[in-house]
Amino acid sequence: TAAMSPAELAALLAYATAMAFTPGPNTTLSAALAANHGLRHAMRFVVAVPVGWCLLLVASMAGLGALVAALPALGEAVRWTGVAYMLWLALRLWSRQTTPVNADDRHAGFDVGFARGVALQFVNGKAWLNALTISATWITVEGQTALRAAQVLPIAAFYGLASNFTYACVGAALRAWLAQGQRLRNFNRTMALVLVATALWVLRA
Repeated sequence: TAAMSPAELAALLAYATAMAFTPGPNTTLSAALAANHGLRHAMRFVVAVPVGWCLLLVASMAGLGALVAALPALGEAVRWTGVAYMLWLALRLWSRQTTPVNADDRHAGFDVGFARGVALQFVNGKAWLNALTISATWITVEGQTALRAAQVLPIAAFYGLASNFTYACVGAALRAWLAQGQRLRNFNRTMALVLVATALWVLRA
């Protein structure tokens, strides 16, 4: 059984680079979490993204994608759940108090941990689009699906981790600058607007 050709691999890497590093719910949250809570705290979400993304990709290969395509109502439910969650996160980020009242309030108002980060992938419209595209184009080949999956999943995990870690590093690098005046509040509200724009894009897709 042959592996992917160099042309197929190059096309996959180009697609993965474009999709992983363009702004979306995951990269926006990675940057915002690191800017608000620090890189170490944000790593729970950064690691959750590739875990959830690979689980979604496996589920898509196993037939979940076909099931969603066959049942429009299920697809709509997934899409609206994702939109509602992104809007809720945007509201929390928009209204976040930049100065905590006490130590226990450090992460109040806006936080996404590992479990929620994994679950988010299953209601993330961009992640669904990527999973269905990659599964249909590079994985589901008669007689080669298992081998293709073994080749593609590490690539998917790497890009999911690399892109979100990069955005988290940017957010963490800005922490000292954002701590001055109203900069963190303005940053949070800008990130909230990016989440709203992403939710609107999902609705129109």
